[in-house]
Amino acid sequence: MIIKTLSLLNFKNHSEKKFDFSPQINCFVGNNGAGKTNILDALHYLSVGKSFLGNTDLNNIKSEEDFFTIEAGIQNDDREDIIKVLQPREAKKIIKKNDKSYDRLADHIGYLPSVMISPYDSNLISDSGESRRKFLDSMISQTDSAYLFDLIQYQKTIQQRNALLKYFAKNRIWDRDSLEIYDEPITKSGTKIYEKRKEFVEKLNPIVQNFYQMISGGKETVSVIYESHLLENTFDQLLEDHLERDRMLTYTSKGIHKDDLLFEMNAVLIKKIGSQGQQKSFLISLKLAQMSLIKELTGKTPVLLLDDIFDKLDDTRVAQLIKLVNQENFGQIFITDTHRERTENVVKKINEESIIFEI
Repeated sequence: MIIKTLSLLNFKNHSEKKFDFSPQINCFVGNNGAGKTNILDALHYLSVGKSFLGNTDLNNIKSEEDFFTIEAGIQNDDREDIIKVLQPREAKKIIKKNDKSYDRLADHIGYLPSVMISPYDSNLISDSGESRRKFLDSMISQTDSAYLFDLIQYQKTIQQRNALLKYFAKNRIWDRDSLEIYDEPITKSGTKIYEKRKEFVEKLNPIVQNFYQMISGGKETVSVIYESHLLENTFDQLLEDHLERDRMLTYTSKGIHKDDLLFEMNAVLIKKIGSQGQQKSFLISLKLAQMSLIKELTGKTPVLLLDDIFDKLDDTRVAQLIKLVNQENFGQIFITDTHRERTENVVKKINEESIIFEI
């Protein structure tokens, strides 16, 4: 999958921009605040239909404008598809492929897989389990459309069960039979999600370990470990055993919506003992492993988005990253940087066709 062209209209700080891309390396250079990261965010929209910065869609419409559009020409084997994202200020977001709207965003996910490496990745180590769950869900969703459907169903049903628990508490009533209506769909979709998460992490972990050794050359061992209530219980049993607790708390306290990923170094959480350099090496290893596994499972080479990465890493790690990207044949790459000369030197080392855009 190759992004050949990109057109932006009223997207963030870009009134109108058009690009013709290299099938290999594309660099956006310019001062801070020029909008380089916003272009990568537009590419991320094409992949998963939303901002990687966590902004709401409406906040990405240029000030005082009524809509934004992102449109791209995608080389898909022997044909070219047109993908368009349209967000009006007063209506629902629309994603189209070749002028035909998707009924559900989930139907688009996985068409154009991508992996973002950015300064915000450090939040995966420092933040709560929610950010790591979202990261895991995003990875799997790009390889398995049924997974995303199960996830959406599970989240809806949990919300409904929680709403009923709150209703009972507010009105000082209790109806176990009404609550049981949600147990079967929660158990069914939740168990499938658990099994797919477990299998995915089991495949991901050794790839992360391999990349970490290649990047760091260190003697320490890193691991990605899946943590879930279902590791030791069936979902039916979890709901039964914690029914009274859920009634008291007025929400569903156990389940796969509480899962987490543990990032460890030498069997201790990396955020506790890992140096800044070790944590950066781990995060890059994690993202490269994500690319490798998506490629293995889908047969598609993800687009690699590198945001401001060369400002955040020392020369040794930059060199290792370049070497690995080149060796692994990771496909089309998009890079942002504030220094044109540094970017040109990096590109020369990769020795591939490239275009540098001044932003």
